[in-house]
Amino acid sequence: MNLKAGLWQQQTLKLAMTQELTQAIALLQYSAQELTEFLENKALENPLFTVENKAIRVPKKPDKDKTYWIEQIADKTFSLEDYLLAQLNLKKYTKQQLKIIRHLIQCLDENGYFRGNTQEMADNHRVSVDLIEEGLQIIQKMEPVGIGARGLQECLLLQLQRMEPENKLAQTILAEYFLPFAEKKWKMISNELQVTMKEIQDVFDQLQHLNPKPCANFSDGPTSYVAPDAVIEWGSEGFIVRLNDYLLPKIGLNEHYYHQFSNNDDAQVSRFLHEKYQDFQFVLKSIEQRKETLMKVIYKIVEKQTDFFRKGPEYLKPMTMKEISSELSVHESTISRAVREKFVQTPLGTFPLKFFFTSNIQTVSEESTSSSQVKSVLSLLIEKENKIKPYSDQEIVDYLKNNEGILVSRRTIAKYRDQLGLPSSSKRKRFD
Repeated sequence: MNLKAGLWQQQTLKLAMTQELTQAIALLQYSAQELTEFLENKALENPLFTVENKAIRVPKKPDKDKTYWIEQIADKTFSLEDYLLAQLNLKKYTKQQLKIIRHLIQCLDENGYFRGNTQEMADNHRVSVDLIEEGLQIIQKMEPVGIGARGLQECLLLQLQRMEPENKLAQTILAEYFLPFAEKKWKMISNELQVTMKEIQDVFDQLQHLNPKPCANFSDGPTSYVAPDAVIEWGSEGFIVRLNDYLLPKIGLNEHYYHQFSNNDDAQVSRFLHEKYQDFQFVLKSIEQRKETLMKVIYKIVEKQTDFFRKGPEYLKPMTMKEISSELSVHESTISRAVREKFVQTPLGTFPLKFFFTSNIQTVSEESTSSSQVKSVLSLLIEKENKIKPYSDQEIVDYLKNNEGILVSRRTIAKYRDQLGLPSSSKRKRFD
């Protein structure tokens, strides 16, 4: 074995992640909003960039007069705080009480729950905790019923006390057995309260009509919508794909600045201008590559999922990113970056591009099915089951194998149930 030191040459292949390549990868995975922010920042650091945000044109409304009085009302923002303060009889309370109530209202979250600390609030206002609690009780008597609760248990109890004051069993279960009741440990509750399982089942059914988020419908801001990055439409010759370019700002070259300094004899100025121009050109090229890649991926999705677009979601086929990357001759990570936080508008609605990539599920035949199809069958099976004797996960596995020809494990069924928000068989069981 030769351990002598020496010099020798060796050829190796190595991919260098240049700043430009890193930037191109980032642009591909950016959502429309992230790309807009990137371009606006570029305009701040590169004087050759001009960025013009495109405004979406909307039809001009007619002048507001008596004819459109109802629209004038709708234009006014009516917040949760306004709604609650409007319910107060101002003459009934002192200035200090009103100040505390207003502060308490400001401590409500978007669902109407109180998220403050009564002791800290009492210290800040230099009053007793009882006065703070009294103010909170005033809010809890307002509409919507359940507002001002400090948690789900209190929220449901406030609603029950207001809407069904005679239902003492339900109030007792909520107040003293909330956790075991939620976990469906009903046998213990039945024994301790000397009631039947059917009576506990009735309480459970009644609570389903209560609202765990009493203020979820209130919003201080405008409704937000998902702006699709692309649109898939059905035309006379088949499906058409187009990108929503209006989502991105229009970028251009500041020619006045470029020509002003391009003939400058200062070597440092010339080098600076050259670097900024190269940067501008590279960003333009990267954006075009982003568009091309996105279009190729969407066209491939349309090609592979034609039945989905024509017939409906239940016809979504198994399709992986690896499969698409192989057909487009690109790396799988490129597909992953291209579909990240991108949405597409289709004749069936707006979907994230990741929605169309599902795992393969083996069947007893040579064919395969998608995880979405399995979830669809699972939902329907549980919906139609006998709730007095619901299917266990293993029984669902056996059913899918014997009746649908689908091979899945019990662990997979449990995972799909969780994703669909379906409880276990013990929690689906009814005692009618």
